[in-house]
Amino acid sequence: MGIGELLLLAMGLSMDAFAVAVCKGLSMGKVTGKSVLTVGLWFGGFQALMPLVGFWVGQQFASAIESFDHWIAFALLVLIGANMIREALSKKEEEAVPADLSARTMFLMAVATSIDALAVGVSLSLAGTVNIWAAVVLIGCVTFVLSGVGVKIGNLFGTRFEKKAEMVGGIILIFLGSKILLEHLNLF
Repeated sequence: MGIGELLLLAMGLSMDAFAVAVCKGLSMGKVTGKSVLTVGLWFGGFQALMPLVGFWVGQQFASAIESFDHWIAFALLVLIGANMIREALSKKEEEAVPADLSARTMFLMAVATSIDALAVGVSLSLAGTVNIWAAVVLIGCVTFVLSGVGVKIGNLFGTRFEKKAEMVGGIILIFLGSKILLEHLNLF
């Protein structure tokens, strides 16, 4: 997986964190550098940590599923992407996220927004051609930046971009899952 694909993956994974960061910014009276850093570090840190954990888990059973691992990677990425698109298209409005930046709240939100990154980490281990360290650094940095930007956007513009960001993230993950499958089937 090249740097361009890793960047697309990082952007796709960061969209949940971006959407929550937009909500955080919406509920903040005044956005400070400290609040932007807090949100960015929590979300970026967990988005980097979870694929690493998933990669390790995937490596533990990779040899047992080697003949169909590309199908598993494809299914995981498509399911995660489809779920992101479904959430973006749902008519249900989500409750506003309070501006609480306590460690407990940020920990729970960081874990919640990075669960999909755990599954992607498993997929990356099955893809076989990924430098996991480059991937986690890029995923963490992109999420850090986009989360900080999300706080500012939310504070300035509200929730206008939240659903669109989730939709784009879902499409990117489906694209990457399809690419992995097509490469393993020697069709791409």
